[in-house]
Amino acid sequence: MRELQITNIRWPGGNFVMGYNWKDGIGPKDQRPARINLAWGGIETNHVGTDEWMALTKAIGCENVVCVNLGLGNIIDACDWVEYCNYPKGTYYSNLRARNGHPQPYHVKIWDLGNEVDGEPWELGYKNADDYVKLAREAAKAMKSVDKSIKLVASGSSYYEPTGRWVEWNWKVLTGLGDMVDYISIHRYWERSTDYYSFMGQSAIDFEEKIKVTASLIEAAQAMKRFDHPIYISVDEWGLIGRDFMNVLPIAQCFNSFIRHADVVKMTNYTLLTSLLTIDREKGSFKTPLFYTFKLFSNNCRGLALDVNLQCDTFNNIQYKGIPYLDVTAVYNPDVRAVFINVVNRHKDKSISTDILIDSEISINKAEAYVLTCESLTEPFSFDKQKSYLPVTNEVKINKNVLKYNFSPHSFTQIKLIVNK
Repeated sequence: MRELQITNIRWPGGNFVMGYNWKDGIGPKDQRPARINLAWGGIETNHVGTDEWMALTKAIGCENVVCVNLGLGNIIDACDWVEYCNYPKGTYYSNLRARNGHPQPYHVKIWDLGNEVDGEPWELGYKNADDYVKLAREAAKAMKSVDKSIKLVASGSSYYEPTGRWVEWNWKVLTGLGDMVDYISIHRYWERSTDYYSFMGQSAIDFEEKIKVTASLIEAAQAMKRFDHPIYISVDEWGLIGRDFMNVLPIAQCFNSFIRHADVVKMTNYTLLTSLLTIDREKGSFKTPLFYTFKLFSNNCRGLALDVNLQCDTFNNIQYKGIPYLDVTAVYNPDVRAVFINVVNRHKDKSISTDILIDSEISINKAEAYVLTCESLTEPFSFDKQKSYLPVTNEVKINKNVLKYNFSPHSFTQIKLIVNK
C-alpha cells in the first residue's frame, strides 16, 4: 500500500459503521466484546479497533478519515471518539488512550457525519433529510467543542432512486449544514452490463452527472447562504471490484472524472483497497493491472489539473448518445516537472490515431508512454502471468509540440511529457 502513496483511508465507513460502537474496539483484545455485525451478518470480534487502525495507517504513511455512527449511534459517542483520538491529555478518554499505550493524540483531521444516511432500503438508522440535518448540526457543534480544528464531511445522498430524490437530499443538506461542514460526500459504483459499450459509457456519464449536479448545488447554496468557507466534494466510496481487464478501464475513467473536476473534488476513497491485489490461494497475492492503473494515477497525477480540448469520434448506448471514444485528462506535476496525459480508449476493437497539440508556452524535452492493455478482456488475472501486467513503456516522438500517438483498443495509456526548465 505504501507503493501507491495513498494520502488517507476512510474508516470504519460503509454500512457497518451505522451499527458500530467504537468503544467495543479499544483496550485488551481478550476483553473486547464480540458483537453481531448488524449490517452484514456474522460476528464482529472487535480485534481491529481504533488503535490498530491508526497503527496501520501510520505504517502505510497516510492519514485517517473517521466516520462516526449517526445511524444507531448517538452524539456523545461521536464526541467521545474525537476526544479519544485528538485530545492531548487530562480527560477520561485521552487518559484512556494513554493507558492503552498511546499517550500522543492521533490528530485525526477529517470526520464523516454518518454513512449513506438516506439509504432507506438498506441503511441502519435511516433518517430523512430534515432529521439528518438536525442531528448532524448538533453532532458537528459537539464534536467541534472537543476539537475545533477538525474538518467535517456531510453525508450526501447515495440513494439514486428513479424520481431524483437525491438532488433534493443534497440541497437540504448543503443549505442546512453548509455553514458547519467542509465536504459533502458522494458514493457511486460502476454499474455492470452485459453490453460492452453500455458498460464502458453509461457509468462514465453517470459519474460526471453526480459530480456536476452536486457541484452546481454547492455553488447555489454558497450564493444563497454566503458561507465563510468553501465546500468540496468527497467521493468517499467508489469503485468496481473484478478480476479481469474489463474492470481496469472503469477505474481509469473514474480517476479521469476526479481530475476533470479537481476544483471541487478534493478527496476520494476507493472501496475495498485490497481488491487491487488478487490472491491465488496456493501461490499467494500478486499485483494486477488494477493495481498499476491506480499507481500511475496516485503516484504521478499530483499537482495542477490542466484543461483539455478533445475532438474524436463518439458512440451511443441505450441511455446516452455522443460518448467520446477517448477519455482524456492532463495534470502538471511540479515535483517532477512533467505533464501527465491520461487516455482511455473505450473502443473495443479499434486503435485510434491522434495528434496531441501541446500549448505553445510549454516546452517539451522528452515524452514516453506507459500502456496497459490486454488480449482478452474477460480472462481472469493469473499469478503466473503477473509479469505481463506491468505497464509497457514506449517512446513518444515530438515534433514542435505535436505528438502523434496510436492508442490501442480497450487500453489505458499515460503519457509523460518532461518539461524543459
